[in-house]
Amino acid sequence: MLTVTEARERILSNFKTTTTETIPLTDSAQRVLGVDILVDGDYPPFDNSAMDGFALRSEDTTASPTTLNVVADIPAGSPPTVSLKAGEAARIMTGAQVPQGADCVIPVEDTDFNDRNAGTTPPKTITFTKQMKAGDNVRPHGTDMRAGETVLKKGRTLKAQDLGLLATLGIANVTVHKKARVALLSSGNELLDANAPLEPGKIRDSNSYALAAAIQSADTDVIRLGVAKDTRESVTSLLDKAAAENADLILSSAGVSVGAFDFIKEVIEANGQMDFWKVNMRPGKPLAFGEYRGIPFIGLPGNPVSAFVGFEVFVRPTLERLNGKMDGGRQTVKVRCAEEVNSDGRESYLRVKIRMEDSIRTAVLTGHQGSGNLLSLVQADALLIIPAGVKCVPAGSEVEAILL
Repeated sequence: MLTVTEARERILSNFKTTTTETIPLTDSAQRVLGVDILVDGDYPPFDNSAMDGFALRSEDTTASPTTLNVVADIPAGSPPTVSLKAGEAARIMTGAQVPQGADCVIPVEDTDFNDRNAGTTPPKTITFTKQMKAGDNVRPHGTDMRAGETVLKKGRTLKAQDLGLLATLGIANVTVHKKARVALLSSGNELLDANAPLEPGKIRDSNSYALAAAIQSADTDVIRLGVAKDTRESVTSLLDKAAAENADLILSSAGVSVGAFDFIKEVIEANGQMDFWKVNMRPGKPLAFGEYRGIPFIGLPGNPVSAFVGFEVFVRPTLERLNGKMDGGRQTVKVRCAEEVNSDGRESYLRVKIRMEDSIRTAVLTGHQGSGNLLSLVQADALLIIPAGVKCVPAGSEVEAILL
């Protein structure tokens, strides 16, 4: 059996990043940037006021009190038409361009002008006692960004603030990586849809819902193929649908073990190839990787927890590679075990709840660790990683955990 690291590296080596497309900025949230973004000029492009107040010359404020003539009114969005001389000031709004001659702004509340209602005309003069320094309450041009600076790197998942920055730079259409597309199927005669009443010997298909949501959480589109019955014909039909959709990846759950009715491995090998189908891990040992009609295939186990763990360990990194992400992935942290933890020697991923004790992240198992126990996964906020070859981790030991 392959180690987890070997299996992950072998899978990832078969994937390349998707090509790029240009889309409207309004549609680009959570998409992955396909090019570096360089600044085309200095931002802000001019010195502007950080306050509602009066622009003036700091050298005119040495006397106390100081009285200056107000010779202009400068709202935001209107370039100033005056150059201040000695003894002069201009009323100015936040964000408005500072006029020539001025080197500071005094806030309106520090002057004797108290009428601050909308539509009020500026006063003839202002009087104040505060001494100002050059640069006070002025945002110089270029303090945010400089021409030629790289401000966003390709591979970044675009956040709300990134879209604001792109709009500031005048980028109304942005180049992003195309979303990867995953064709998803479940396998098994025992599976019912979520809205179906239970029947003897049947269970509801939880994996198709959980895995579809996990795929979408990786900013990837999902093609739902449904459930393959335990026949060669049904498995072949759904895999052929995936090939017809030209998916970037085919993902299945169940049907990749060695059971008498597990046909996926056989069908894959008849129409492609199987690279491996066992990994030295718990849960999730029966993990398959290959290709079907030229499309990469990953087969996850059927047990819900095994399928989820397999997705996080192998599929999520694959989707990040496909989508060109440089800043994705689950965070891995050091945690302290609150209790003794036992394993069978395989690399194990155990469901735990993280709590803070004396400012230290402490991990507590969320009950029975059976691979079919979905509630314990719902209650977990991390997966505790027990390295291969370790059968007992004493209470108080420090190990790594994947934060969910």
